[in-house]
Amino acid sequence: MKLFKNLTEEENAWVLYDVGNSAFTMLSCSLIPIWFKSLAIGNNPGQVTSDQATGIWSLVVAIVTVLLALIGPVCGAIADHKDTKKIFFTTCVALGVIGCVICGFATSWIPFMIIFILAKLFYQASLTFYDSMLNDVTTDDRADEVSSYGYAWGYIGSCIPFLLALAAYIFSGGLPGFALFPEYVGKIIGCSVTAIWWLIVTLPLIKSYRQINYVEGKGQIKAAFIQIGHSFKRIATQDKKVLFFLIAFFLYIDGVGTIIDNCINIGTDLGLDTVGQVVFLLATQVVAWIGSLVFAKLSRKHDTVPLILVCICGYFVVCVYALFIKTIWDFGIMAFMVGCFQGSIQSLSRSYYSKIIPDEHSGEYFGIYDIFSKGASFLGSAVIAIVKFAGGTINLAVGLLAIFFALGFIFLKIADKCPQSEESKKDIVA
Repeated sequence: MKLFKNLTEEENAWVLYDVGNSAFTMLSCSLIPIWFKSLAIGNNPGQVTSDQATGIWSLVVAIVTVLLALIGPVCGAIADHKDTKKIFFTTCVALGVIGCVICGFATSWIPFMIIFILAKLFYQASLTFYDSMLNDVTTDDRADEVSSYGYAWGYIGSCIPFLLALAAYIFSGGLPGFALFPEYVGKIIGCSVTAIWWLIVTLPLIKSYRQINYVEGKGQIKAAFIQIGHSFKRIATQDKKVLFFLIAFFLYIDGVGTIIDNCINIGTDLGLDTVGQVVFLLATQVVAWIGSLVFAKLSRKHDTVPLILVCICGYFVVCVYALFIKTIWDFGIMAFMVGCFQGSIQSLSRSYYSKIIPDEHSGEYFGIYDIFSKGASFLGSAVIAIVKFAGGTINLAVGLLAIFFALGFIFLKIADKCPQSEESKKDIVA
């Protein structure tokens, strides 16, 4: 299935997984929080308020990210061994898809929350293996472009199953007067369509992927922990470029992940129309698709770090603007600004990192990358939970994230000036 003529068959299959898993991401940041809040408030009238539901949801996201930060490096280190990465990846995808389907059948908020946590865990674990596959499917000089294609077509591809999920939501009472069937039926349809899409579009990668870079021996858990310890020590003492990049990434990706996970909560806490928010988020996918393709072309002529810095500045402006959001149109403007940089900051960070780490330890290093990525999301979600439980506004909670982007900008500049270690690859310019 070669959809993109300028990509190889392996690169095509790799990009298609972004198209598949992005459907789950879209559902998770839009309709899943709405269904959760509906179940939480509906089953506990007078006991769980809207603000409390938002705080609970942010806390759930924080718990998931901590768990992922703990298991990611171990999974990555084990998968670096010969012929194991594909097995782990396929297993995580299968369990994530099953969890997504079951989530649709949950009838109360606690089972719904638990099932979603499990599905999210397997989904994110699959991304650890998927990101590390980039070193196997392409070359350094094409990594920025291929990574950007993944995010770009992931955004636009996710719209296809999401439109069906959105229609199911609307016709299950999402809009007054459109309740053709009960809300739980819409939830089942939305989760099932997303899961089926995720599975089908993943099949080309499962079929074609071959692990080229690996270390010899069996991937035992004890050995993995020892290996991770050595890698942390090596990064801290010998590879300052990777160290300072990870610190920068930890800081600025905090805001990115937190805004993605809480975008619907921002609007609902302000009393904005739910369907209007979802429509704007759908439009944002198109903006993100265009933005990612634009940055993919820019990466052919410009160094990666300056492009990431531009994205960080864009997100800083988003956080400041969030302090003044009041109407659905304000929300739409913020969503548009997020879309301009959302895919690019993630794809360029992923490809830049892949070029400054040793190929044969890509799984292990991307596991460490996930610690900083998921740990940052934990802090962002914790900030929102603390602000909401303390009675603060969602505007203030999002505005505080600007601090993380400012610090991330500074540390990325420091990382860019550090020399690359001898063990990693030499050329980090696209």
